[in-house]
Amino acid sequence: MSDTDAFETGGRPFAIKDCAVIAIATGRQAWTAEELREGIAESPAESLYHHFWTGLLQPRFEEREYNNDFAGWAAHYLHEHRLGEQLAVIDPTAYPDLEALRTLLLELLDHTMEKDEILASKRADRPFDFIRSQIVIFDSRWRIAQPHELLRVVGELPLESIFYHFIDARRRDPPGQDDFSAWLKGFGEPMTELVSALQRLDYYFDGLSRLRDDLQALLEHYLPRELQS
Repeated sequence: MSDTDAFETGGRPFAIKDCAVIAIATGRQAWTAEELREGIAESPAESLYHHFWTGLLQPRFEEREYNNDFAGWAAHYLHEHRLGEQLAVIDPTAYPDLEALRTLLLELLDHTMEKDEILASKRADRPFDFIRSQIVIFDSRWRIAQPHELLRVVGELPLESIFYHFIDARRRDPPGQDDFSAWLKGFGEPMTELVSALQRLDYYFDGLSRLRDDLQALLEHYLPRELQS
């Protein structure tokens, strides 16, 4: 079987979706590190997701100093820059699920407050508001049938589509996998290296614009040249 034949035996057309994230207040606030710890322990998983992930959808005119809301609040409003730095280096992609991430946050805060008893009750300039997210999905009515078609359109996809298909997809089935990789696997052996490369991408610290560029670069590199025209 030729590479072209293998590509032609792919599965269903890929339906490109768009999305919007609606922020919903939980009514819970934290003024101290201890209250932050309690909020993290008791808030729904959707709240952790919001504070780690949805910032990627906010316009970036400059590099974000802190990649999650907990870190930014600790540094800017609690004026605990070391705690902010410790929270900022947490990579949520390194944990199998949000509960594992929650456990890490609680352990970090417990350890920090044990070393600094004053920190636990130190009052911030403004409270941390716990928010949860609801994602609304839109069908773009854009369909692609072959991998080379994905290459042609990926550079034009809205960042919201990149977020939905490459990041939010990991909460769906198959778990831990982006939609592009799941679809490309249907084209068999010729897609093995591309799928592996996609799964190695840093999709948290680099931002969505860089992620979109990286997706396009990988497609250009791994797709056979004769199928890119």
